[in-house]
Amino acid sequence: MFVRLSTCVQRSKGTALWSLGLALLAAVELTAPLSAASQDGAGSVRGTVLDRDFEAPLQGATVLVVETGAQAETSSQGTYLLSELPAGTYTLVFSKDGYVRQVSTVAVGAGALTEADTALKGDFTEMEEFIVQDVLQLGGGAELVLLGLRFESSSLMDSIGSELMSRAGASDAASALRLVPGATVKDGKSAVIRGLPDRYISSQLNGVRLPSADAEKRAVDLDQFPSAAIESIQVSKTFTPDQQGDASGGAVNVVLKGVPDESILQFKAQVSSNTNVYGRDDFLTYAGGGVDAFGVNAGNDVQGENIGGDWDGAVGTSRGSAPAQYKLGAAMGGSRDLDSDWRIGGFLGLFYERDSSFYDNGINDSYWIDGGPGTPLTPEAKQGSVGDGDFKTALFDVTKGSESVRWGGLATFGVTSELNTIGLSYLYSRTADDTATLAVDTRGKEYYVKDVLGQPDYDPNDPMDPGHNTNNIDAAPYLRSQTLTYTERWTGSLQLSGQHSLGRDELGEAAGASFGPPELEWSAALSSANLNQPDSRQFGTLWKPASFKPGIPGIIPDITTDPVYAPFKPGANINFGNLQRVFRRIEENSEQLALELRFPFERGQGMDGFIEFGAYDDSVERKYDQDTFTNPGDSGDEFVAGFDEFWSDAWPDEIDHAIIASDTDVDYDGQQDIFAWYGMVDFPLDDHWSLIGGARFESTQIGIQNLPEADVFWVPPGKDALEVLTPGAADVDFQRDDILPALALVWEPSDRWTLRGSWSQTIARQTFRELTPIIQQEFVGGPIFIGNPNLGMSSLENWDLRADFRPYEGGLLSASWFYKDIDDAIELIQDLSPNGFSFTTPVNYPKGTLSGFEFEARQDLGRYDRDLNGLTVGANATFIESNVILPSEDAAEFADLGFPTEQRDLLSAPEYLYNLFLTYDVEGHGTQIGLFYTVQGDTLVAGAGISNNNYVPDVYAKQVGTLNLSLQQPISKSGVLRIQLKNLTDPAIQEVYRSQYIEGEQVKTSYTRGIEVSLGLSFSF
Repeated sequence: MFVRLSTCVQRSKGTALWSLGLALLAAVELTAPLSAASQDGAGSVRGTVLDRDFEAPLQGATVLVVETGAQAETSSQGTYLLSELPAGTYTLVFSKDGYVRQVSTVAVGAGALTEADTALKGDFTEMEEFIVQDVLQLGGGAELVLLGLRFESSSLMDSIGSELMSRAGASDAASALRLVPGATVKDGKSAVIRGLPDRYISSQLNGVRLPSADAEKRAVDLDQFPSAAIESIQVSKTFTPDQQGDASGGAVNVVLKGVPDESILQFKAQVSSNTNVYGRDDFLTYAGGGVDAFGVNAGNDVQGENIGGDWDGAVGTSRGSAPAQYKLGAAMGGSRDLDSDWRIGGFLGLFYERDSSFYDNGINDSYWIDGGPGTPLTPEAKQGSVGDGDFKTALFDVTKGSESVRWGGLATFGVTSELNTIGLSYLYSRTADDTATLAVDTRGKEYYVKDVLGQPDYDPNDPMDPGHNTNNIDAAPYLRSQTLTYTERWTGSLQLSGQHSLGRDELGEAAGASFGPPELEWSAALSSANLNQPDSRQFGTLWKPASFKPGIPGIIPDITTDPVYAPFKPGANINFGNLQRVFRRIEENSEQLALELRFPFERGQGMDGFIEFGAYDDSVERKYDQDTFTNPGDSGDEFVAGFDEFWSDAWPDEIDHAIIASDTDVDYDGQQDIFAWYGMVDFPLDDHWSLIGGARFESTQIGIQNLPEADVFWVPPGKDALEVLTPGAADVDFQRDDILPALALVWEPSDRWTLRGSWSQTIARQTFRELTPIIQQEFVGGPIFIGNPNLGMSSLENWDLRADFRPYEGGLLSASWFYKDIDDAIELIQDLSPNGFSFTTPVNYPKGTLSGFEFEARQDLGRYDRDLNGLTVGANATFIESNVILPSEDAAEFADLGFPTEQRDLLSAPEYLYNLFLTYDVEGHGTQIGLFYTVQGDTLVAGAGISNNNYVPDVYAKQVGTLNLSLQQPISKSGVLRIQLKNLTDPAIQEVYRSQYIEGEQVKTSYTRGIEVSLGLSFSF
């Protein structure tokens, strides 16, 4: 059971954090006498030996004390310990076959623990074959370091390094995350870990949680961060008290590139081509569309002088030449020693990218069951009924073109000494996307004529077709919807951090443990995320064909009407016209402070542990502003033309299409404050067992002030009628405090085996949008969303088991099991408003569960057969089962309709995930080949609902696999050529209706991405 504190902790968030920091520092001072009391006796030397070329831990290196003859061998993590050394100065010799020997001098104090780290450089001329065999070629040393983090971390961790990202063709953090076991992304942007979506995931940049400008959720758009700026992506899959409380599914930490040890200068360039885009002269765009060089809006402001009159600018799509696709990048950095014991360095990386996408084979269909179970799906009837002969369908054939520009930079500055490290970094990323969408519904009319009227065929050009007579002309008319959306997103994060060893001497002994110098780590960050959508446009038309109307002989002649367009006004809001021009701006800023103080200790040789305390504060402010303009006075207009002509082409030259401001927009200001403090311990029970545990107190406060315009309506909680929203009526003031415990047990029966078990409690929060009980709709005709001010947070109980086996350095065999029990799971349902329109709203489902298994293997085949030297394979698979129990009132509604439904799968949880990769390094040539295949299984994207008293089945995204191939070849001492082929199988990306009450499945959406080919060059100096 979760512990919830009903009384708010009164505080000034900044004051509270720094007060705790001062208290922790005071604790350090109080422990100083322990250090003074331990100056008698022998001392010790410990450290880590790395491979200098690959920055990887070096196992089996010998550390010799010349003066005494004592020696030690480094562990699989590169660590060693020399104890019982009398006070004095000693010469240490570090050596290993195939490496250049290093000699250093250390001073050992009485009762003190001295750190002595070094890095050995490989002797390539004598041991080149040894290097090939003993360095995991899957990403080189960086992957070995990340594997080391996996085994040393207090939580279950999986990672991917920059080298593997490059070889897999991952262009950004979102695409790279798919290579991590159990991970995928939603909408190509936000993280999903083990089937749990964004609200259960803490997405971070260098450990700092970023704000989000997403209109629908507080999820960081990972596609904003290019691989050129990323050192690694680390995914912690279990909660420990030093993590944020909503890291239920995991914490995704994008680690940016830091200060290099040696000077570097790099340049990269790449050109790409997509089979859906290349060479097209019918690329979908619009007059005045496209993105400029730096993605900065120019000229798309509100036309204030034209309000009440005609507006300038295109309202529909047009065709043009396909844009170019390319990437540019540069990086430089280095470090140097100062006269004192400090080292200073910096890094600067710049990136620029232009991309595009296109498809003309898309569909987007809406179906329902208008009978009992077993009845076939039929097209959903909107704005009327089939029986009345006046209705619309939504069976759209979709063409879509998009072009984008992304650019930015990363600047890092750092200073370090033996005991201190201070770093300052700034990341800026800006993305502009311009998308034109053409959606045409002609299949609805064909369905009506063939399936309802029973005709063998339908001819839209025949005025005498039965579908064109007076009784049927308004049934499922042809529809054309054109959407033009230009979006700018930019994110900036300024981060200052420090790590400090508070002294050189041990603190002393307590409870059978020898405490080393305390370690202090802190960070402060100012971050912002912005979204600007200036003048997004949607234009809708319906078309009626020529119709023969027989007259009365001798009295009224026969008449054949002309084919004609009329405005298509989706019926959710009668005050809107067939053209909407929407201006939306979102700004979210955060201030974050974090502080942790660690007391490391040792209980015998190799039995290292720590006690840690920390505090965290995150304050987020969001401003949401939307202004909608429309043409409600054009309902009687028409345009005489055939369907192959577009009314949108003539519209800008017509007059009297007056645009006025809508009074139905709602702006809001939101604030979220999270304050936390925690304590945890990593305690070695003996040489093989360790216990990790602690608890985190976390306080959540969410406030929303709605700023409605005059004609905004809402449904007050507990009422069944729409009411005008008055200022303050729907404001939100939510508060909750939690204590979140965590416990883990680690067993290492040998150097090759690590077994972990953990238990924890975590939470999941609502978003600003979900708590706002007002009608929210980006475009008329689009999905309607109404928030729920009574929505509560979710509580989770998590269980995890993992067994890791390391057959050799860099090899891995792993199996995991996980189980999550969710109380008050937040899910989306379809509901019906008092005035008859359907909408989506969030509710707390009473119970949910998610469980599964993960398997992972990484093997260097050259270890088993010399003929396979350089060939490495890796694979991982995740199998997920999920379930949520519907609220009793929703289950009763389904039962009353004849479709009993008491439970379903969890949204966004795939049934399985597969990753398979194979890399081959050709000895002596530097050639590297990589083959990567990822599969995401069937995933529920929308739960079943009820619309106009008809049953709408679940919607699942079908299994999709992606196959990428990469080739890398050095062409000179400093130059490398890269060829990449992405999405080689080019599968259809589909969503389908699926239910126990229908036979088979029905496609809802479908499209293909195309195959991408890229050629790149990089030079490093």
